[in-house]
Amino acid sequence: MAPNARPAGARTRGTGGPTLAVVGATGAVGAVLIDLLSTRRDVYGEIRLVASPRSVGRTLPLRGADVEVEPLAPEVFDGVDIAMFGVPDAVAARWVPVATDRGAVAVDNSGAFRMAPDVPLVVPEVNPERVRRRPRGIVASPSCTTLSMIMVLGVLHRRYGLRELVVSSYQAASGVGLEGVDTLYEQMEKVGGDRALGNRAGDLRCAVGEFGPFPAPLAMNVVPWAGEVRDGGWSSEELKIREESRKVLGLRDLRVTATCVRVPVVTAHSLSVHAVFEDRVDQREAQAVLAGSPGVVLCDNPETQEFPTPADVVGTDPAWVGRVRRSLDDPRALDLFLCGDNLRNGAALNTAQIAELVAAELTP
Repeated sequence: MAPNARPAGARTRGTGGPTLAVVGATGAVGAVLIDLLSTRRDVYGEIRLVASPRSVGRTLPLRGADVEVEPLAPEVFDGVDIAMFGVPDAVAARWVPVATDRGAVAVDNSGAFRMAPDVPLVVPEVNPERVRRRPRGIVASPSCTTLSMIMVLGVLHRRYGLRELVVSSYQAASGVGLEGVDTLYEQMEKVGGDRALGNRAGDLRCAVGEFGPFPAPLAMNVVPWAGEVRDGGWSSEELKIREESRKVLGLRDLRVTATCVRVPVVTAHSLSVHAVFEDRVDQREAQAVLAGSPGVVLCDNPETQEFPTPADVVGTDPAWVGRVRRSLDDPRALDLFLCGDNLRNGAALNTAQIAELVAAELTP
């Protein structure tokens, strides 16, 4: 056995920091959280991996050990200081209060508590001070689409004063979970190599058969819908961008219009953003501000046509930004193109960073 290895079934024990529980450890976000815990600075003592009872008996690799997954039950939170939740909304709504009742600070990646007025919605690069203001013991993380852009907008807001956003998102199949990824691959297998497809209305619908979680074929197509139906023809994803951006930036009256589109990309969301500010903007200055900002990578060279794409940013931590242009019709507006890995940058990383802020607060 390697010097630092532990037998299968053991919990990990670090340097004596806070005890951490990762709830939803076997899910898509949970897998990235475990990877981050294995590669980022060790700030925890004991780490517990938690999932639904059907995952009992599984082991997952964490920091050189095979760690047994524990079933989600009230007693799993006994002695836990911080609980990171990477689970669906309904599961979080039920179990986050259980964790906080047993003394843990809950860092929740779901949408269950994001818009609650007494729950801070935190992006550490933008509003880290709000972590300490958590009357319910809960800190929420924004949705993956908002997170893909908010670090960039937060930086520009500090410099120019944000007033209005017009956003079009191009969201990956993994945004709806494993079912979305599986559906996309299945559809691509059905249409791959058939050069006759895509030339007649309805031929893709017949070729792919089942649409899975999408309202139309995703392979060889774009679908102008993501989320659930809301009043006025808006989708829940579009309203998330509006309300979460306002809350994170502390701008209750920020004007936001969003159109969410699902695209045939496995992982990494993209957004086209038209941002209007209080002050006049300068293209080169804005690029310099972005290039010097933590968590942001500027990739913007029209001459060589270098700019971020989902295929280039997937698996990376930063928010990537390019195509930075001052509006031709408004000297106070910038147009940008953004990309971020929706499972990493847009979910797990922010959750892990919030938990690290809480860990620093709890560590003597």
